[in-house]
Amino acid sequence: MVIKRTILLSILLALILYSITAPLVVHAQEPGTETYKGTAYLAMALATSLSSIAAGYAVAKTGTAALASITEKPELFGRTILYVGLAEGIAIYGVLTALLIWITLG
Repeated sequence: MVIKRTILLSILLALILYSITAPLVVHAQEPGTETYKGTAYLAMALATSLSSIAAGYAVAKTGTAALASITEKPELFGRTILYVGLAEGIAIYGVLTALLIWITLG
Protein backbone atom coordinates (compact mmCIF):
# COMPACT_ATOMS: atom_id res chain seq x y z
CA MET A 1 0.00 0.00 0.00
CA VAL A 2 2.86 2.39 0.78
CA ILE A 3 4.51 1.72 -2.59
CA LYS A 4 1.25 2.35 -4.42
CA ARG A 5 0.77 5.62 -2.58
CA THR A 6 4.36 6.68 -3.30
CA ILE A 7 3.93 5.96 -7.00
CA LEU A 8 0.68 7.94 -7.15
CA LEU A 9 2.24 10.88 -5.33
CA SER A 10 5.26 10.87 -7.64
CA ILE A 11 3.01 10.83 -10.73
CA LEU A 12 0.96 13.67 -9.29
CA LEU A 13 4.10 15.67 -8.54
CA ALA A 14 5.37 15.11 -12.08
CA LEU A 15 2.06 16.32 -13.54
CA ILE A 16 2.09 19.39 -11.31
CA LEU A 17 5.67 20.24 -12.27
CA TYR A 18 4.89 19.75 -15.95
CA SER A 19 1.78 21.92 -15.72
CA ILE A 20 3.90 24.68 -14.20
CA THR A 21 6.69 24.44 -16.77
CA ALA A 22 4.59 23.72 -19.89
CA PRO A 23 3.50 27.35 -20.41
CA LEU A 24 7.14 28.42 -20.07
CA VAL A 25 8.16 25.88 -22.71
CA VAL A 26 5.41 27.14 -25.02
CA HIS A 27 6.71 30.71 -24.83
CA ALA A 28 10.30 29.57 -25.33
CA GLN A 29 9.51 27.83 -28.63
CA GLU A 30 9.23 29.52 -31.97
CA PRO A 31 5.61 30.52 -32.67
CA GLY A 32 3.81 28.91 -35.59
CA THR A 33 5.47 25.51 -35.48
CA GLU A 34 3.52 22.30 -34.88
CA THR A 35 5.50 21.53 -31.73
CA TYR A 36 4.57 24.95 -30.40
CA LYS A 37 0.85 24.34 -30.95
CA GLY A 38 0.99 20.80 -29.58
CA THR A 39 2.72 21.90 -26.40
CA ALA A 40 0.27 24.76 -26.03
CA TYR A 41 -2.72 22.43 -26.31
CA LEU A 42 -1.13 20.05 -23.82
CA ALA A 43 -0.53 22.93 -21.41
CA MET A 44 -4.16 24.01 -21.79
CA ALA A 45 -5.41 20.49 -21.11
CA LEU A 46 -3.22 20.07 -18.06
CA ALA A 47 -4.13 23.46 -16.62
CA THR A 48 -7.84 22.76 -16.96
CA SER A 49 -7.80 19.13 -15.84
CA LEU A 50 -5.51 19.47 -12.84
CA SER A 51 -7.29 22.55 -11.56
CA SER A 52 -10.65 20.83 -11.97
CA ILE A 53 -9.44 17.78 -10.06
CA ALA A 54 -8.05 19.99 -7.31
CA ALA A 55 -11.28 22.00 -7.16
CA GLY A 56 -13.35 18.84 -6.92
CA TYR A 57 -11.21 17.59 -4.07
CA ALA A 58 -11.38 20.94 -2.28
CA VAL A 59 -15.15 21.22 -2.71
CA ALA A 60 -15.61 17.68 -1.42
CA LYS A 61 -13.59 18.39 1.73
CA THR A 62 -15.04 21.84 2.42
CA GLY A 63 -18.57 20.72 1.55
CA THR A 64 -18.37 17.84 4.01
CA ALA A 65 -17.08 20.14 6.73
CA ALA A 66 -19.73 22.73 5.88
CA LEU A 67 -22.56 20.22 6.19
CA ALA A 68 -21.20 18.99 9.49
CA SER A 69 -21.00 22.50 10.92
CA ILE A 70 -24.44 23.50 9.57
CA THR A 71 -25.93 20.45 11.24
CA GLU A 72 -24.65 21.62 14.60
CA LYS A 73 -25.13 25.38 14.11
CA PRO A 74 -27.51 26.37 11.29
CA GLU A 75 -26.55 30.05 11.60
CA LEU A 76 -23.14 29.25 10.04
CA PHE A 77 -24.71 28.54 6.64
CA GLY A 78 -23.55 31.77 4.97
CA ARG A 79 -19.94 31.46 6.09
CA THR A 80 -19.60 27.82 5.11
CA ILE A 81 -21.07 28.34 1.65
CA LEU A 82 -18.50 31.08 1.12
CA TYR A 83 -15.68 28.61 1.74
CA VAL A 84 -17.15 26.11 -0.69
CA GLY A 85 -17.41 28.86 -3.31
CA LEU A 86 -13.79 29.86 -2.79
CA ALA A 87 -12.73 26.27 -3.32
CA GLU A 88 -14.61 26.21 -6.61
CA GLY A 89 -12.58 29.22 -7.75
CA ILE A 90 -9.58 26.93 -8.26
CA ALA A 91 -11.20 25.47 -11.39
CA ILE A 92 -11.95 28.94 -12.72
CA TYR A 93 -8.28 29.90 -12.45
CA GLY A 94 -7.32 26.82 -14.46
CA VAL A 95 -9.80 27.68 -17.19
CA LEU A 96 -8.54 31.28 -17.27
CA THR A 97 -4.96 30.02 -17.63
CA ALA A 98 -6.04 27.80 -20.53
CA LEU A 99 -7.82 30.74 -22.18
CA LEU A 100 -4.72 32.92 -21.85
CA ILE A 101 -2.60 30.23 -23.52
CA TRP A 102 -5.24 29.87 -26.24
CA ILE A 103 -5.23 33.62 -26.87
CA THR A 104 -1.45 33.58 -27.33
CA LEU A 105 -1.82 30.98 -30.10
CA GLY A 106 -3.47 33.68 -32.20
